Amino acid sequence: MKGAATSGSADRTVPGGALGATSVPAALVRLRELALRRAATARRRLTVVHGVLRARWLRSLQLRVITTTLIISAVVVTLLGFFLMQQITSDQLQAKELQAGNVVDNGLITTELVPGVLWPPNGATTQDVVVSIVKKLLPPADSESPYAVGVWLAPGYSGRAFRAGETAGVVLAQIPGPLVTKVNELQKRSQATPSFTFTSMSYPSAANGPVAGLVYGVPVGQYYQLYYFFPLTQVQQTLGQIQRTFLLAGIVLVFLFSAIAALVTRWVVTPVRRAARGAQRLSTGNLDERMPVRGVDELAALAASFNEMAASLQEKMTALQDLSQVQRQFVSDVSHELRTPLTTIKMAAEVLFENRGQLDGPASRSAEVLQSQLDRFESLLTDLLQISKYDANVEVLDPEPVDICDLARHAADVAQQLAERRGAKIEFRLPAEPCVAEVDRRRVERILRNLLVNAVEHGEGRDAVVTVAGDSDAVAVSVRDYGIGLAAGEERLVFDRFWRADPARARTTGGTGLGLAIALEDARIHGGWLEAWGEPGRGSVFRLTLPRAAGVEVSGSPLPLGPDEAGLADRPATAGPVAANGAAGTNGSAAAKNPAGANGPAAASRAGANGAGTGAEPPAGVESGGR
Repeated sequence: MKGAATSGSADRTVPGGALGATSVPAALVRLRELALRRAATARRRLTVVHGVLRARWLRSLQLRVITTTLIISAVVVTLLGFFLMQQITSDQLQAKELQAGNVVDNGLITTELVPGVLWPPNGATTQDVVVSIVKKLLPPADSESPYAVGVWLAPGYSGRAFRAGETAGVVLAQIPGPLVTKVNELQKRSQATPSFTFTSMSYPSAANGPVAGLVYGVPVGQYYQLYYFFPLTQVQQTLGQIQRTFLLAGIVLVFLFSAIAALVTRWVVTPVRRAARGAQRLSTGNLDERMPVRGVDELAALAASFNEMAASLQEKMTALQDLSQVQRQFVSDVSHELRTPLTTIKMAAEVLFENRGQLDGPASRSAEVLQSQLDRFESLLTDLLQISKYDANVEVLDPEPVDICDLARHAADVAQQLAERRGAKIEFRLPAEPCVAEVDRRRVERILRNLLVNAVEHGEGRDAVVTVAGDSDAVAVSVRDYGIGLAAGEERLVFDRFWRADPARARTTGGTGLGLAIALEDARIHGGWLEAWGEPGRGSVFRLTLPRAAGVEVSGSPLPLGPDEAGLADRPATAGPVAANGAAGTNGSAAAKNPAGANGPAAASRAGANGAGTGAEPPAGVESGGR
């Protein structure tokens, strides 16, 4: 340890050591990783913000109109303000040039009248001349447009005089060279024409820094040159004030245009939003929804058209409801009225059936067929009466705490007879603990009987598997068969009344075609789900999910809707005895809650489960439909 510490100390102190060669790249790598993480975080936040803004932009027509108006008005006001500022600046500079030109012209006249200005420079006299010129040309003390003036000798004469000239604010060294050159050329040609240019000069003193302005130069005779400097401070102040005024007015105009666009858009969008909300309420069943009609414009026409549509829809829905009520009443009345003659016919048929041994062959067979079809007819009437009660909303629950495992075993007693004739068995996978729920025992047992009879009847001689599981909120029972399965889309149709997977098959065997429709209503009245999964050749799975407490809607199922992966392989037909009502394997471990397909009451079901089955008929009294 001591040697290691010594070595580390040496690496830290020796320049270019091993530690020094590796620590700097490691630090850079860490900084790079930190930068990448922060950049990724920033990108994610920007993506979220972009998504929110984009969604808001796409959802709101008013926002798009206001934003577009704001951008366009800002561009237009900016271009207009730029053009106006250019025009005002040009006018201000032209006015300043005109004013400065007048001052220069007047100064030239005054200078030419000074005695001695046309004489060659001769020392003291020249000094008096330039001083006199500067004093005469200085602006008044109360002048609103101050300027600077200076008089200098022409080139070649400054060395003969006492000094080069006299100035009152004009800095000779800061006069642009091209202007001086031009004045010299004009003086050589004896032309007294003023010339000017833009420049910056230390005015009124060097301490204040350069000031933008106009510099004029004009030759006076052959010996003197006159220079003026007109600062543009006032012009700049005026232009700055105008620019600030334009900026403030532009901002006000932009927001004013946006407010106008918002107001106008609101006038148009508000009725559309009202129509959208009305259509949404209309779609939920509130057929009395109407829009107020104001005026005779296009929006009023929209409201009137919406009201006409709602009134027509309400009228048609009322007619359909009345027709449906008449149909339900007709089914109920017919079912009740048929019971009396059916009872009489059944009594006579039972007499014939009991004495069929005394009849010849065809008559004996007819008595057997008559007895079986009367049983089927009675089952159909029972199912029709049950459906009519659900349609009339007169069914009520009689809940009590029940162990769903016991219900599953008891419901399998009827299906065992059919399974025994098919050479199959019913296998149970039950949890070790009871799955107690507040349910209507009669209705849940009827659901399970339907599912089990269907599973055996359409399992093609293969076993059926019943799985029960529960969690804190719900219990579930799934019935798995390995038969013909479901074609794509058929799980949406199986709960339809009298629906068949193969319409060409005559309805002479199996159930009444209403069993699963009744089972679905039984599940719904509990606040639960009845769903199914299936594939051709792989069988199907029915899952019943019920809340543990009566009156509570389920939000998830403790069993998956699809089959267990361990049971996907087709099982061979079983020729042995029927399994007992005990658990073939009590592996009641629940699947993950709310699996795929468990997010709402599915319309899923098994193909042809309401149609007639193949092979032996189910025992009498089972409401299940065949397939």
